[in-house]
Amino acid sequence: MKRNESSHDDARDASQLAAEYGLTKVGQRPSLSSYIKDLWVSRSFLATMARARSYSKYQRDYLGQAWTVLDPLLLGGVYYLVFGVLLNTTRGVDNFPAFLVIGIFIFFSFSTTITAGANSIINNLTLVRAISFPRAVLPLSIALAEMLRLLPAIFVMFLIVIFTGQAFLWTWLLVPAALILLLMFTSGICLMSSRIVVAARDLRNLIPVGVRLLRYVSGVFFSVSGYGSGAIGWLMEYQPVALFLTLFRACLMDEVTMTPGMWLAASGWSVAFFIVGLVVFWSAEDKYGRE
Repeated sequence: MKRNESSHDDARDASQLAAEYGLTKVGQRPSLSSYIKDLWVSRSFLATMARARSYSKYQRDYLGQAWTVLDPLLLGGVYYLVFGVLLNTTRGVDNFPAFLVIGIFIFFSFSTTITAGANSIINNLTLVRAISFPRAVLPLSIALAEMLRLLPAIFVMFLIVIFTGQAFLWTWLLVPAALILLLMFTSGICLMSSRIVVAARDLRNLIPVGVRLLRYVSGVFFSVSGYGSGAIGWLMEYQPVALFLTLFRACLMDEVTMTPGMWLAASGWSVAFFIVGLVVFWSAEDKYGRE
């Protein structure tokens, strides 16, 4: 009887000691506020992973990091031939080369981010099972890495816009703000999609289908305002991917009108997706590597 009482006392003392020093049970999901603090503490780890991924993708290719620009440029050339020359989808767009290049560069970054982010947990199960860290670091590092890879392409995009005859606009200074909103948006999608893929791995096979659908309904190579009217047209223009393409075009081209509502909607999509994505991902933090 005394041994049982002694065991209970030892367990109670251990629990009190753990609580005093902020220790928790292994594999237990932390509170959301604690999780956010842990993410902030892990920001250097996140940034290092993002830089390493951004650099390593084309490291073994002969042209190396030049492919970050060549990939969307080649795709833009193909799209211009098919949709600009053969199908003539330039309806309502005077400077179609600049319009197309902006759409291709931004959507290419978006699609690669979502595809890689969805697989960020299942492709790193060894790391997840071996080291204790906030698992959200993985999808967030994917989003940040792809944004870092987009920056050289943005510089080339500016050059192409100038080459097509676009004069300097003060709205070019708003591009960094648009990039921050895009990063928040893609981060939220990466968080949500990676959680969904962990729960049902077969769903990752549907991601390329979804990306392909978004490519054809988001105005990558045509103006959505010229192909939709009424409620359908409004939905096409203000669904988030199309909205971001329009926002970047409005920053860089004088023929695309920028409105405060455009920024408000883009900010709303970005904040909403990031918050919902973080909560959805955190809700299964104790299951990653075990499912």
